[in-house]
Amino acid sequence: MVKTSLMFIILALMPVSESFKALVIGVTSGDAIVVKLDDKTQSRIRLDGIDCPELKQEYGDSAKMATVALCFNKRVRIEKTGVDSYGRILAFVYAGDVCINKELLRLGLAWHYTDYNSDPELAQLEKDARKNKVGLWSQPNPEAPWDFRHKK
Repeated sequence: MVKTSLMFIILALMPVSESFKALVIGVTSGDAIVVKLDDKTQSRIRLDGIDCPELKQEYGDSAKMATVALCFNKRVRIEKTGVDSYGRILAFVYAGDVCINKELLRLGLAWHYTDYNSDPELAQLEKDARKNKVGLWSQPNPEAPWDFRHKK
């Protein structure tokens, strides 16, 4: 517990616009990964600006598997944008030139999380996926993950 609290303090004190590299060692959901830093410590990363379906929702497993395919066991670049209320680093994550956050929107496996992000590019990526009925947008009325969580 002390190690976790100390890690949260360290992460909270890191500059918001920091960029660093790490190895992806876990994918907990479509929009959350675990990385190993160069000093061998682990950090939880929440993909900023998007919200993927929960694992118990339709397309939840698909979103997680897409994230696995895009970045698991790969060295990624993390562009930190903040820290969330759970102590996870909020970030845009890049595997090579591919932004995982944006790719999940392109694939129709995430919503643009407008409650916490106003990036017009992310909004357009969701709009395009909806228009083209890609991924979860092929369903008539997909349930937003925040609505699904609220029911619990």
